[in-house]
Amino acid sequence: MSDHALDPRTAAPFPIIAAKAVADSQLRKNVRHATDVIQAKRARVVGELPEWQDLRSAGEAIRRHSMATLSENLQRFEANCIQAGGQVHWARNSEEANAIVIRLVTEALHRFEAQPEVLKIKSMTTEEIGLNRALERAGIHPYETDLAELIVQLGKDQPSHLVVPALHKNRQQIREIFRREMGLTDLSDDPIELAGAARLYLRERFLRVPVAVSGANFLLADTGGVCVVESEGNGRMCLTLPKTLITIAGIDKVLPSYSDLDVVLQTLPRSATGERMNPYNSIWTGVREGDGPQEFHVILLDNGRTDVLADEHGRQTLHCIRCGACQNACPVYKQTGGHAYGSVYSGPIGAILTPQLMHLEHAQSLPYASSLCGACYEVCPVKINIPEVLVHLRHEVVLRKSSFAPEAVAMKTAGLLFRSERRFRAAQRLGRITQRVLEREDPTGERWVSWLPGLLGQWTATRDLPGMPSQTFREWWEQRDQKEPRS
Repeated sequence: MSDHALDPRTAAPFPIIAAKAVADSQLRKNVRHATDVIQAKRARVVGELPEWQDLRSAGEAIRRHSMATLSENLQRFEANCIQAGGQVHWARNSEEANAIVIRLVTEALHRFEAQPEVLKIKSMTTEEIGLNRALERAGIHPYETDLAELIVQLGKDQPSHLVVPALHKNRQQIREIFRREMGLTDLSDDPIELAGAARLYLRERFLRVPVAVSGANFLLADTGGVCVVESEGNGRMCLTLPKTLITIAGIDKVLPSYSDLDVVLQTLPRSATGERMNPYNSIWTGVREGDGPQEFHVILLDNGRTDVLADEHGRQTLHCIRCGACQNACPVYKQTGGHAYGSVYSGPIGAILTPQLMHLEHAQSLPYASSLCGACYEVCPVKINIPEVLVHLRHEVVLRKSSFAPEAVAMKTAGLLFRSERRFRAAQRLGRITQRVLEREDPTGERWVSWLPGLLGQWTATRDLPGMPSQTFREWWEQRDQKEPRS
């Protein structure tokens, strides 16, 4: 378990963490290579579908309808899940969710007289609530069974991507983690050998541990089923082998109908991993004697989602199906990786989801972690207009700041100057006089300012500022008129 959890409440602002991340050339190389590979695979399989844009529009409509009827869908899911033999629990926040899981796991382990261990399927929701740390504080050891999550767990690291949590590690680094944690001194960095080592490590635990915790890609309101898609088969084993299965899902994961999977199971794998279809698509509905877990719990987590839903501009954030395509396309994420966001949700979707889940009391720097280039919107399979939400959140952040904050004072001063031609011209003259002590001339005769004092120095810390011209366009035009009066 990492000693440095990604917690937006305690994380430093994005620019501070990002500055350290971009200085790590190996990290940038790993992230760029991985995202480029996934993007190329995505482009290939998306290009196979002439109706791709229609699928995106259909996905958007499904998710918009799901959120518009969320209350009804959740009640239908609860009723159908219970009718199928499942048990449904409601958690307002991460503390309640963790407490429910620990109680259920403890009761199950006591019944089975088993060791204090639990299997886990990759789940960003359990990362969001810090479940692993809560389990370990309760004396229960969680085993991550997804290969990337296993790498993160054994490396005492944190996930840096929604779909590929260990994307920031290369295979040489993974070999060292496995050598150290599994005692495999002769292990090579061959991918097949690394996967084989993980398989052997996990297989014994799959057969021994009687309780598993999963997330959910989708909840199906009309059947009470839970849909989990994955590529490794670990999820299928966790869903079928244990005697007790506990699923934790955000309330935004619900879909009105089983038939909605027809669209999202085409767009999700193509957007997430560049696959036409996930190798393993599991839908688990209730309990059936002699088939899989005989005890099935679903915990429905709010943790700020109803407040996001109440915001007409920000609610489209809840349409996200966690494919990570926006992360792979984002020029900022490609430079910094995921840890710079100080949250388990990184990249463009993290920049809008985390501040809203934190009620903008934390992570206020994340809406600015974007160039607003729009690449995230272009690849989103459900057409979330992330740039639009980013601008909305920036507005909300500004409203929450003091009127005496440096940025607010700077904007008010600029407004004061722009409202008066006389004041604006005076400021231009003052700027030209001041820059004489700061500017330098390059070999081509161009003048540049390489250093500015105070907060203005954040601009010149990474780039030079062109020197102000000796004459403005307006001054040149007026001078021209004096020399050549217009008829």
